Amino acid sequence: MTRRALPPKNTSPAGSMMRYRDRIFDDKRHDPYQSNGKYKEPTVCADCNAVFHGGRWEWAGAPQGAHEARCPACLRTHDKLPAGSVTLAGAFFNAHRDEVLALVRHVAAHEREQHPLHRVMQIEEALDGVVVTTTDIHLPQRIAEALKHAYHGEFKLRYGHDEYTVRANWQR
Repeated sequence: MTRRALPPKNTSPAGSMMRYRDRIFDDKRHDPYQSNGKYKEPTVCADCNAVFHGGRWEWAGAPQGAHEARCPACLRTHDKLPAGSVTLAGAFFNAHRDEVLALVRHVAAHEREQHPLHRVMQIEEALDGVVVTTTDIHLPQRIAEALKHAYHGEFKLRYGHDEYTVRANWQR
């Protein structure tokens, strides 16, 4: 991350010092699917029925007269543009495929209950294993950590440079 320029010395009071909170960082990774402004409250997603209320998306009943819009997760799914992916491979994965995929689905379901925008988009076969695509950058890490905790093996994370993506690989 780059740091914005500090104010010139002559505008700071004598004897003062810059504090951490005074520094502003520009994060180059920005999620293009996040809204530039806030949604009108309450807003219900036309596809998944998640409700934007209190400044966040949550699973709740849609109130009467709620505005309609697609949530960022449904937009990503509709555009088929995942933010994250987990590649599952190796001899252990091939031997215990159903068991490992059940754990992946369990972690994804638990995460979706807490965070409506963190979802699995697709589980698809690849040449060397299975690729799980997600709508956010946090779910792949949680899936890979759960697999490492349950079955050991190794996982690697690669965050996209200047973009809002993550790629995780797990194998044993």
